[in-house]
Amino acid sequence: MLIQRRPTWRITDNQATPESRVLRRRSLLMGAVAMAGALSTARAWAADAPPVAIPAAGAGPQAAPRNPAYQPGRAITAEADATTYNNYYEFSTDKTLSRAAQALRMHPWTLTIDGLVAAPKKIALEDLLRQMPLEERVYRHRCVEAWAMTVPWTGFPPSALVKLAEPLSTAKYVQFETVQQPDTMPGLRSPFFTWPYVEAVTLQEATNELAFISTGMYGKPLPPQNGGPIRLTLPWKYGFKSAKSLVRISFVATRPDTFWATLGPDEYGFWANVNPQVPHPRWSQATERLLGRDERVPTQLYNGYAPQVASLYSDKRGEKLFM
Repeated sequence: MLIQRRPTWRITDNQATPESRVLRRRSLLMGAVAMAGALSTARAWAADAPPVAIPAAGAGPQAAPRNPAYQPGRAITAEADATTYNNYYEFSTDKTLSRAAQALRMHPWTLTIDGLVAAPKKIALEDLLRQMPLEERVYRHRCVEAWAMTVPWTGFPPSALVKLAEPLSTAKYVQFETVQQPDTMPGLRSPFFTWPYVEAVTLQEATNELAFISTGMYGKPLPPQNGGPIRLTLPWKYGFKSAKSLVRISFVATRPDTFWATLGPDEYGFWANVNPQVPHPRWSQATERLLGRDERVPTQLYNGYAPQVASLYSDKRGEKLFM
């Protein structure tokens, strides 16, 4: 007899509806339960105190002029809420992982740029930032779990990095890879997840005016629990597309197999554009909960950024653009 066992990471509809303060996308896999005890003290500590941000060495202050072209249309989320309610499964499947994430070593930090480029290179983060036009943009952020926040990010457009990389004409996609530090990231021991965390977008998406690579938030260096010291920020897509703690950016010819689309292809697609009319298979996306306010508001198509990005998908009507 074939017995199908429901994976423990698969949440129920009640869990997906954000009525409680702590909402999980998935519970920890049975094989990784052992690590929960080791992290319990850190999680309890995180619930009572805000995290300590660890600056990226060489990055210096992250204050930069705010670009007025990007108006979020809602109040900025309190920093204490945005930095203590996080998804980062390499550390934990709980939202209260900010203290545990402080173990991440962010110095020195090197970014590899490779694939279909004129010359592959490795570059220290501080050297990269000296070459990039830093600015601040206030963006709405929408998680696939139906919670949302509004954050002032400091960083630079990926188009500037693309120019530095000099991709070949055969490059069609940009792949982003998250760091793996087994000694600081207990979640890497999970037998279920297929590490490393990999995400990707088309070259056209990466060079769209709205795409951003963040190295700071709230005028400070990006803390580890939010993807420090450097992460992708794609405000028109569900948050899982915005890979954290980047160590490799590769230019490739074919669409990569991305982390969640591989793990749960029936629930997480490659495009993952925000759309209130396309529900997740286990919950509605029609509304979202604002962090720190416990207020539900209507979800907007492309998270409200349709004027900037809708044209990217005019020739992709036959694909599942949203989930």
